[in-house]
Amino acid sequence: MKYEDITTDQQLEKLCKDLTGASWIAFDTEFVSERTYRPKLCLVQVAADGDILAVIDSLAVNDMTPFWEMLATGDHETIAHAGREEFLFCQRAIDKRPSQLVDIQLAAGMAGFEYPAGYGSLVSKLLRQRVAKGETRTDWERRPLTSRQIEYALADVTHLKQMWDLLSKKLAGFDRLPWFREEMIAWQDRLSDAAQQQRWRRTSGINSLSERGLAILRELWIWRDDEASRRDRPPKRMLRDDLMIEIARRGSPDVKQIGATRGMERGDLRRLLPTFSACVERALALSDDELPNRGPREKAPQLTLLCQFLTSALNSVCRSAQIAPSIVGTVADVREMAINRLNLRKEPAEEPPALSNGWRAEIVGNLFDALLSGKTAIRIGDPLSDHPLVFDNGQDGEQ
Repeated sequence: MKYEDITTDQQLEKLCKDLTGASWIAFDTEFVSERTYRPKLCLVQVAADGDILAVIDSLAVNDMTPFWEMLATGDHETIAHAGREEFLFCQRAIDKRPSQLVDIQLAAGMAGFEYPAGYGSLVSKLLRQRVAKGETRTDWERRPLTSRQIEYALADVTHLKQMWDLLSKKLAGFDRLPWFREEMIAWQDRLSDAAQQQRWRRTSGINSLSERGLAILRELWIWRDDEASRRDRPPKRMLRDDLMIEIARRGSPDVKQIGATRGMERGDLRRLLPTFSACVERALALSDDELPNRGPREKAPQLTLLCQFLTSALNSVCRSAQIAPSIVGTVADVREMAINRLNLRKEPAEEPPALSNGWRAEIVGNLFDALLSGKTAIRIGDPLSDHPLVFDNGQDGEQ
């Protein structure tokens, strides 16, 4: 396989010039995330029109900025698969987004394929080809890389344009290209906003805590994140989520009690016990008005049953419409829709339910409104059919 091996700033500058004016640029990255605060970029693979194929050794190149600037400017489409980290590498480097980003994984889900689908699975289904899997456990930080590793990495970009051509035609056939473009922007917005959001609320086990416990968890999380960033280590290697939850649940600043928590036997954690105690102390000193809100906790059994019913309806509608249900909405989205429409929340939500907006409303949101208001009924048609549920409108007949 013929490709350019980019290892110097001068070579990268030439590649960027060659890519200027391209109508499409496909790219993928290889990185390691087990040892650092953020994933460490080790390799970038690029394919573009004009038979350009290149591997950029980002550990050898001093400054990757010209590449990210090139990727974010111009009129080209940028094609990736499961491109979360690819997007974030660009965003963090220059605070800009790749030009007209297309994510093949998302496109496939909106075109009737499973979501999320792996790269090899999509190559097989769309192109009837196979992708080698022999280097899935490669440590991309080690040098030199073998020719087999390079070929494996390049295979992740050589099929992207062909798959996008097929998927875009399928999306156009469903009249969903506008939906896809809308969702790509929303997907990037969510990734951009994630850094500004209260990420501590995503800690596993958080729902078991009181408001005071949440305040303790927040203090521990902020300390852990700052320390992990300063030392360039993965946060969970500093202090596991379950240990933070347990300290928060106990709610005591007593060093001996914190040290008695199972899992605190490590020497480095023993030395940090006074630090953990100080985090608890700061949270305990807060007034009730300063405590984080637990958020809505509607637990009515009727609501649980209703959401199960609506989730089944969502899955049925999505299968019939040939779109992956997990893209349209989660169980949490369904629950939020029901709570909002039935006015079960004491205080109004800051934003309308996701299922009531844009293309999601066209797929299921409007139907859910009709079901919850009694304007539409649901019944079983052919129980042996792939789509056994039938939705009947009281005035217009079957929908």
